[in-house]
Amino acid sequence: MGLLWRSYGIFALVTLMGVLAQYEWQPKDAFDEIKIRFDKVTGDNCPILPPRDLTLPEESVSHLPDIKDVNINPVFPNRTALLHLHNMALSRAFFWSYILQSRFIRPAINDTYDPGMMYYFLSTVADVSSNRHINASAIYFAPNSSYSSSYRGFFNKTFPRFAPRTYREDDFNDPIHLQKISTLNTFFVKDLGAFPPNSALHDYTIKNYHINEWYNHWLPDNVDKRHDTKTTYQVEIRYANNTNETFTFHGPPGADENPGPVKFTKPYFDCRRSNKWLVSAVTPIADIYPRHTQFRHIEYPTYTAVSVLEMDFERIDINQCPKGEGNKGPNVFADTARCKKETTECEPIDGWGFRRGGYQCRCKPGFRLPGVVRRPYLGEILERASDEQYYNGFDCMKIGWVQKVPIKWFRLPEYIREQYLNRYYEYKNYTTGPSSLHSEKLNINEVLKFILGVNGRTCKNFHPQDLVLTGEFAYEAQKQFENEAKMAIRLANFISAFLQISDPSEVYSGKRVADKPLTEDQMMGETLALVLGNTRIWSAATFWDRRKFTNRTLFAPYAYKRELNTRKFNLEDLARFNKTGEEYIDKPFFRLLKQRWASNFDSLEKYYLKIRLRHNETGEYDQRYEHYPNFYHAATMDHGYWTTPEFDCKGYVKKWLITYAVPFFGWDSLKAKLEFKGVVAVSMNMLQLDINQCPDNYYEPNAFKNTHKCDEKSSYCVPILGRGYETGGYKCECLQGFEYPYEDLITYYDGQLVEAEFENIVNDKESRFDTFKCRLAGAASLQVQFTILAVLALVGWMLLHRNQC
Repeated sequence: MGLLWRSYGIFALVTLMGVLAQYEWQPKDAFDEIKIRFDKVTGDNCPILPPRDLTLPEESVSHLPDIKDVNINPVFPNRTALLHLHNMALSRAFFWSYILQSRFIRPAINDTYDPGMMYYFLSTVADVSSNRHINASAIYFAPNSSYSSSYRGFFNKTFPRFAPRTYREDDFNDPIHLQKISTLNTFFVKDLGAFPPNSALHDYTIKNYHINEWYNHWLPDNVDKRHDTKTTYQVEIRYANNTNETFTFHGPPGADENPGPVKFTKPYFDCRRSNKWLVSAVTPIADIYPRHTQFRHIEYPTYTAVSVLEMDFERIDINQCPKGEGNKGPNVFADTARCKKETTECEPIDGWGFRRGGYQCRCKPGFRLPGVVRRPYLGEILERASDEQYYNGFDCMKIGWVQKVPIKWFRLPEYIREQYLNRYYEYKNYTTGPSSLHSEKLNINEVLKFILGVNGRTCKNFHPQDLVLTGEFAYEAQKQFENEAKMAIRLANFISAFLQISDPSEVYSGKRVADKPLTEDQMMGETLALVLGNTRIWSAATFWDRRKFTNRTLFAPYAYKRELNTRKFNLEDLARFNKTGEEYIDKPFFRLLKQRWASNFDSLEKYYLKIRLRHNETGEYDQRYEHYPNFYHAATMDHGYWTTPEFDCKGYVKKWLITYAVPFFGWDSLKAKLEFKGVVAVSMNMLQLDINQCPDNYYEPNAFKNTHKCDEKSSYCVPILGRGYETGGYKCECLQGFEYPYEDLITYYDGQLVEAEFENIVNDKESRFDTFKCRLAGAASLQVQFTILAVLALVGWMLLHRNQC
């Protein structure tokens, strides 16, 4: 027994020494410096720390999304969350700019058309509840710039300060959660503009308020008596009574302007609020100010507020690879990877967040992995390795004999060409046009030729059934269009929250009045903001069920655009189509969702709110909002419905569209139970998807599965992002035990080149397709061969000498 305990003690000592000595070989770098500053600040000590300790360098977040590059260069998975933050901030700025100026559409009255306070609060709640990556959302108004309909006799008056803000709260200790598990579904909502007049430290417009970068990015705005300082956007509106109107409003800067519409802040610690390190996307909100002067020439378009959306800094992937063509910086974490630069090079991977190891070490051109290694070295393994493991491993072996890339090509002999055509028989016997979609094995070239050949002019030549594809042609649409679906979920969440929490008949003490029911302008603005804020959304609609919208039998605002980069948009009320078969309530996805949510709502997500709003119109202090219910039920991503790709030849957007529809809910007339109120739908262009031609499991619904042309004996297929709905979106990597034989800047065969050379074989042209194979590893240099010959000669001489003796 004593020997056993002694063995346990020796094992624990060795393990402890190994752990303590694990990182001794690693020199201190920029990541360690940022990590020390990151861990130094806590919720307890942040109030007494100087402001410089509450921020991190601007270079801590690299590769920020640029709206000028979104539709040109691919956005990689490690930046999709930042892109969604960017799009959400832009969408909210467009909506508030539109709704604050939409009073010019309506008759002039001694009242305000502006949304009430609860609209602002619940709007910020929906921003956070619809996406787990977004930590907070706020709208900061400049002093005396916010108008409201929430107080009686408040026409043409402004709040001194107004800043509704919502952040996600850790609710593991709330009494309503008996499991003591954080649900991430509790939100703290507060009007930051409600504070005592003599408390300047609570004024969000001062420079040192919570490291106040987001306010100073755009505000205060001094227009200097000019009317042409703000970008204008045009919306052609067609109402249900078939009347038309063109409305031009001022909004945030355009994508082609410098700077663009969205600015990012450097990471900062959100002290005394969420107590997290956050990164913000900030977009300005435009309005005509001042109002109702009866002298239009002194009412200038100006930025009166900013829309701020924040996400957790820890969730943002860092790039530890050295600077290069794809990593030009600025990046404080550049060149902190542990890859051995002599034989390997760094490649970032996604999903690691703010921690080491979010990369892999690939072999450089002219090198290959050892025969016992299957995949590139994972960065996390290198970061955890001991000094002995690191210095004795994680190397690539030099390829001794490197060939030159062939520059002269030949037509393949007929028997070899026939072998390839027999292997890929779909290129020998195939059908064209719509019939190519139904072949036993698809000829991907003919399928894409048909899909890409359908447009607004040629769609009339096909049967309507030919313009509806199966879901397998939109493989991974749920993943690649996830951000666009989340924007629809955000609007559905907001409508559900407003219908369930805000009561227009509520009576308050004093001058406070309840928010009015949702208006047509508000729903039109919300729908339009989806198209304005995300360039991949071509159309968006809010379909209300029959008699569910105030004073309307049917109501369905539908926003769309005809060009990708434009400032002219269209907005229609589809309720004007009232013939049988033309009504939007007959759309298949609307009927399906209405039937699905006819009675049972148990699976809906439940969100809790803790609201503190201003005591009076001057905002002298805030008070708790005591109101029941303080929660609402709403749909999540899984509750929505994805349609199959369809080319609507009679529609407004003549493209192959994929639609995501998600329902929203409210109380019935007795406020006894929930009921289905309608659907929010967004449509995206299928041709913006990336095709995946690589092999996959048999149950994966991918029409183009296993249509690659890699040599399966020596290589395997790896998808490449950003190639679009075209062939060749993959690369052929060498299998374990094989090597890339050519003197080249890459170590794989590019799928576009492979597809093009295979097409030459099909057309019986000169091709080098037969050379796109990996070589068996071990074709070493001549020195190794001479060594082997010398050893063999020595052994032969010894055997001969032994026989002679």
